[in-house]
Amino acid sequence: MCLGIPGKVVEIRDDGPLRMAIVDFGGVRKEACLAYEPEVSLGDYVIVHVGFAISHVDEEEALRTLEMIRAIDAEGMAQELGAMGPGETASGVAAVGGSGAPPGVGSGAA
Repeated sequence: MCLGIPGKVVEIRDDGPLRMAIVDFGGVRKEACLAYEPEVSLGDYVIVHVGFAISHVDEEEALRTLEMIRAIDAEGMAQELGAMGPGETASGVAAVGGSGAPPGVGSGAA
């Protein structure tokens, strides 16, 4: 499944061959290309997919979507953690010696 995630444009750069933006996704900032949405302005919300702003979205819709993503993530994490067996980590690998690393990794063994 592929997702387009809404974020707020906090910086725009026109100094290269493509117009680029720094987009804030609730505290995580990533660079996005504005080639498909050239009319975007500072403070606008955009949907970003694989590094490209693919559409404008109003602030209310962007915030509502981000809240739904957070709820899905929290619910999915709770389900995932509830499904793990004793001694199993979130990656599905049984913890070994408390470190979670395979034998000989990070233990100082040569």
